[in-house]
Amino acid sequence: MATESINKNDYMTPPCAEKTVKLNSYFLKATALRRENLYKEAVSNYLNAILVDRNNAYSYYGLGICFKHLHNYTKAIKYLEKASLIREDFYEAFYELGICHLLEGIPCGAIKNFVRAVQINPDNPDAILQLGISHEICEDYEMALMIYQKLIENSPEYIKAYDHKSSLLMKIGKYKEASIILNKIIKINPDYYKAYAGIGICFDKLGKYSEAQRYYRKFLIKKPLSNKADFIKERFNKIKIQKNLANNLKIV
Repeated sequence: MATESINKNDYMTPPCAEKTVKLNSYFLKATALRRENLYKEAVSNYLNAILVDRNNAYSYYGLGICFKHLHNYTKAIKYLEKASLIREDFYEAFYELGICHLLEGIPCGAIKNFVRAVQINPDNPDAILQLGISHEICEDYEMALMIYQKLIENSPEYIKAYDHKSSLLMKIGKYKEASIILNKIIKINPDYYKAYAGIGICFDKLGKYSEAQRYYRKFLIKKPLSNKADFIKERFNKIKIQKNLANNLKIV
C-alpha cells in the first residue's frame, strides 16, 4: 500500500490567511475597546493592526476616532487623512475629519472635508448641516443660510436645520424671519420647547411684548426646570412690570 506523503505545510495556516487572522484579532479587539470608551487601550491594538497591514483604512479610521476622543485632534486628523487616502469613498472618514478640524479650530479645513462627505453621500443630512456650521464659523453667513435652507427643502423633517437657521438669523438681528422658522419647528414637533423660548425672544426683540410673554409662558409650562427657565422667568416678569407701569401712566 502506497504511503501518502505528508507535508507539514498542509497543517499550517497559509501566510496570507495568518496575516488576516492577526489583523482581525487586533482590529476586533481594538474596536470592542473603543466602543467601551477605553480609547488608550484601543490605540495600541489599532497600531498592532496597522503593523500587520499598513493599507487597512478601517484601522487608521478607528485610531483617528480614538485620538479624537482623547482630544488629540492633530493625531486624529493625521490618521483619518490616511484612512481617506486609502479609501477615497470613505464617507465616515471625511465626516470625522471635518469634525476634528472644527474641534481644532480650522473651519476652512473642515469645509473641504464636509464637501467631500456630501459628494460621497448626498442623502445624509448630517454632513450638509456641518458644512453650514463651518461656513457660519467662518462668518460666511449668506452661504450658511443658503445651506441650511437647502437642507430644509431636501429634508423637511430634519429639525436641526431649522434650529441652526433660526439661531443664525437671530444672531444677525433678523428676528421676524427667525420666528417664522421657529414656528415651522413647532408644526413638526409641538414639544420642541426651545422653539417657544426662541419665538419669545424674537418677539421681545421686536417690541411685541404681549406675544413674547405668551411664548415665554408656553416655554415655562413645557420646561420649567430648563437651564433657560430662570432667564425666561426674569424677562417675563420684567415685561409684566413694564406693562403695569405703562397702564398706570395711562390712568394718571
